[in-house]
Amino acid sequence: MLQKSTLEFLTQLKENNDRDWFAANKKAFETEQKLAKIFFTSVGEQLEKIDSIERIQIFRIYRDVRFSKDKAPYKNHFSVGFTRTKPMLRGGYYLHIEPGGSFVGGGFWEPNAEDLNRIRKEFEMDDEEIRTIIADDTFKKFFGELKGEELKTAPKGSDKTHSAIDLIRKKQFLLTRSFSDMEVMAPNFEENVLITFKAMRPFFDYMSDVLSTDLNGELIY
Repeated sequence: MLQKSTLEFLTQLKENNDRDWFAANKKAFETEQKLAKIFFTSVGEQLEKIDSIERIQIFRIYRDVRFSKDKAPYKNHFSVGFTRTKPMLRGGYYLHIEPGGSFVGGGFWEPNAEDLNRIRKEFEMDDEEIRTIIADDTFKKFFGELKGEELKTAPKGSDKTHSAIDLIRKKQFLLTRSFSDMEVMAPNFEENVLITFKAMRPFFDYMSDVLSTDLNGELIY
């Protein structure tokens, strides 16, 4: 399980986000980073028992500030991503640990143009299955609704009056579930993370079917 000291360090980092403070507390960072990696690795090992994972990426603490107005050099969170094995399995899992802002996420953050067009065409043809998935009680309990950035109007070439325009105009397809600090520190947090990942599977399975077939439903791989 994650340690209280990890959240305490991240809180201190948020309040002292500069290179001098970080250098003076480098050993504390290395200790907490190691603890977070142990937890992330354990989650990954359990996830690989129930899904096929192509890549595990533990994100660095250092921020890329070249094009950002916020010049704080460090992130105030630890995070990890788990990518499913392409091309047949699509979607990715994400775990974010931050004092007062921890969450489990998943979905399609930046689908490429080809995949985004294929998803939109599927919604145009038939949105019954995706609506059944996102209206399911378990889905709503864990994630509330399908989230993500969307266009203000219809994509070029799409009918603005289409009954599925609320789905068609999305640019991202994201699922998130927040956790309190108390829940993060609980002995069953890893179990709850994995339960949340499992709850994403009907959505992932649907999107994988869409992205591995053409508009006639024929496999393309």
